[in-house]
Amino acid sequence: MRAIDKLDRLGPQGVRELLGQGRKDESGDVTPGANLDFAQIESLMDYVNWKVVAYHHEITPTAVTTTVRDTFQPSDRQYDAELLPSNASILDALESKFGANETVKIAIAELRAIAEFVSASGYEDRIKIDPSVVRGLEYYTGPVYEVELLLETKDDKGRPVRFGSVGGGGRYDGLVSRFRGEVVPATGFSIGVSRLQAALTLLGKLDTRPEFGPVVVTVFDRDRVADYQKFVAQLRNADIRAELYLGNPKNMGNQLKYADRRNSPCVIIQGSDEKARGEVQIKDLIEGAKAAGAIASNQEWRESRPAQFSCPEGEIVDRVREILARHDVTWG
Repeated sequence: MRAIDKLDRLGPQGVRELLGQGRKDESGDVTPGANLDFAQIESLMDYVNWKVVAYHHEITPTAVTTTVRDTFQPSDRQYDAELLPSNASILDALESKFGANETVKIAIAELRAIAEFVSASGYEDRIKIDPSVVRGLEYYTGPVYEVELLLETKDDKGRPVRFGSVGGGGRYDGLVSRFRGEVVPATGFSIGVSRLQAALTLLGKLDTRPEFGPVVVTVFDRDRVADYQKFVAQLRNADIRAELYLGNPKNMGNQLKYADRRNSPCVIIQGSDEKARGEVQIKDLIEGAKAAGAIASNQEWRESRPAQFSCPEGEIVDRVREILARHDVTWG
């Protein structure tokens, strides 16, 4: 089964070698074979070889095996749904060749039932009976399956490759009884999350922009922490994520760096002068970062004070909402 599982990568000749005396790869390493005889090897290849033939677009609806060229290369693999045989014809061919075996007949009957559900659901172009799919038999007791992405990308040498499997599983009716002492029908699968995420990102189906953190209320005067916490409460009561800076308040630069690390859209600043006027300073960190990239000198930055403005304390919520709307910042 380990040999058959390498069919996609090594091709039929490589699998034959692994089923027989063994295989030597390009580096000279030798993998021991299963030591099957010629008839046994060809019988197994007849069972799984339809998939390789399908890759080469040479299969007929009534035959599982066809002569395959010896120059098989992994890069040759391509699916064409219109040229692949139907699930019913695959099962017909398998039953014709292997149906004398009672175990095979039972398995094919179960696969036929699945194929009928697939066809009735309109998914026959997406779900294919594939005799070459291999999963371990430690606990599987029935059909097994693999979820494969046909999306093509390129490897580090620029060659086209497919993402391949992103999930798989099967039926394992006997597994639960090992732990509970009772027979429980079960089927399930696992998902390759990282590979699936990479594929969705490549397709543009995932938003890869970093999620924005909370609005940070800075602390200018440690004795007025309660006043700053009031600003946090105002924002939170308006369903705007906000937090109070809890580190050492002596260095405003460190507070702004903290807000940057939190990916905050803006910060609230109130020193003694602003307090006396009943105002706060709001710094738009997103706009500020854009402006900073276009400013050549520190003096120019000080003169422009990019994206920083004053507003009355009572307008904090409205002005912060304006910044969030400007940059399309949403939470949840």
